Amino acid sequence: MNVIMDLCVIPMGVGVSVSEYVIGCHQILKEAGLKTQLHAYGTNIEGDWDDVMAAVKKCHEKVHGMGAPRITTTIKMGTRVDRIQTMEEKISSVVDKKD
Repeated sequence: MNVIMDLCVIPMGVGVSVSEYVIGCHQILKEAGLKTQLHAYGTNIEGDWDDVMAAVKKCHEKVHGMGAPRITTTIKMGTRVDRIQTMEEKISSVVDKKD
């Protein structure tokens, strides 16, 4: 099953800047071959359910391995079974109708 996920992994107890942790997670998502779109407060991810979930677990392992003693993560995700829909299609369907 295909999933589109909005993922925000927040390392706690590491100070104010978290960009190095974002880079660490982004490398994992790239290595997993997942389609991603980084945005100001997280990352959109598109791919097979099991692949996406496995990558999220690896992100947690990576961030803990980088020294974060605690992580809080926000996930929003959607699935469709009638057809596969891409992130670009979801955005276009709104942008095309707004004017």
